[in-house]
Amino acid sequence: MKLILASSSPRRAEVLRDAGIEFELRPTAIDETLRSGESASGYVRRLAIEKARAAAEAATESGDLAVIGADTVVVERDEIMLKPVSPDDARRMLRRLSGGVHEVHTGVAVIRMPERAERVIEEVTRVHFAKLTDAEIEAYVATGEPFDKAGAYGIQGIGGRYVTRVEGCYFNVMGMPLARLWAMLQNPELETMRKAHHADQG
Repeated sequence: MKLILASSSPRRAEVLRDAGIEFELRPTAIDETLRSGESASGYVRRLAIEKARAAAEAATESGDLAVIGADTVVVERDEIMLKPVSPDDARRMLRRLSGGVHEVHTGVAVIRMPERAERVIEEVTRVHFAKLTDAEIEAYVATGEPFDKAGAYGIQGIGGRYVTRVEGCYFNVMGMPLARLWAMLQNPELETMRKAHHADQG
């Protein structure tokens, strides 16, 4: 079975490569705007399936093919954190995360071709963050690492020094819950979720 990863995230690709999973990278361009009143769960699930559908529509291969889409957000109390839009936004996010516990939500969608069977799941990991000084925040922002990451930090990079505990899947914090994805790919009879997905949206 050929795998296509519909993502531009180098971290998701890294997780799959390190696990010995062969795939082809095909990023998609979709509107990632958070809708008014949308929950973190609804958001990551929606974007995951939209990315996978866009890549599936563009695929020209025939035969056994699986298209993977994923999206990740950080949730701190009532705020859904996407990627910071500026250095000040990154500082604000890091101050909110400092010394507390937040959640990382990742939605993963798999579309099995040619039957177009769809499945979407969500993984949630709780992350404990160290108390950061203003100087630490300034130094971290200056590295540039926070700017392409939800919640303004990367656990697999410099930001990992501030993570004191992880409850749940570590790889989920990198944007790809590996064990859940592997289980989805090993299931030869993906249940068709399209009707349920549309019903949830309605």
